[in-house]
Amino acid sequence: MSMIQTIAIIDDDDIYRFASKRIINATNRTKNIQTYSNGEKAINFFEENLGHPHNLPDIIFLDLNMPIIDGWQFLDMFKLLKPKINKNIPIYIFSSSINPDDLIASKQIEEVSNYLVKPITEEKFLNIIDNLEIS
Repeated sequence: MSMIQTIAIIDDDDIYRFASKRIINATNRTKNIQTYSNGEKAINFFEENLGHPHNLPDIIFLDLNMPIIDGWQFLDMFKLLKPKINKNIPIYIFSSSINPDDLIASKQIEEVSNYLVKPITEEKFLNIIDNLEIS
């Protein structure tokens, strides 16, 4: 049974973040959940912790449509930080968008492991972590 130390949820919807945390916590398969209401807050945290990979999440669940810095912008900024991060951090897009263009665009980004349509469910979460290879 896979256990994840830290998960980051980057999503502007307070209710979605709250519900996602409850669903994930109910599985007893993670120790810590970091939440960010937009990409800027998440990127700031990453920049502040580049020298401390143990503070960084093991996996990211990312929304695309957010204010300030959206998911696409976050991905662009993350790609620039990636060489400085001493850790492989898979990113799973969780979006309400069913636009095929978003799915196609996400497949062009190496850092994106998969694109899933909201909401997160216990089944989706368990499937992700059971197939995850953490380095």
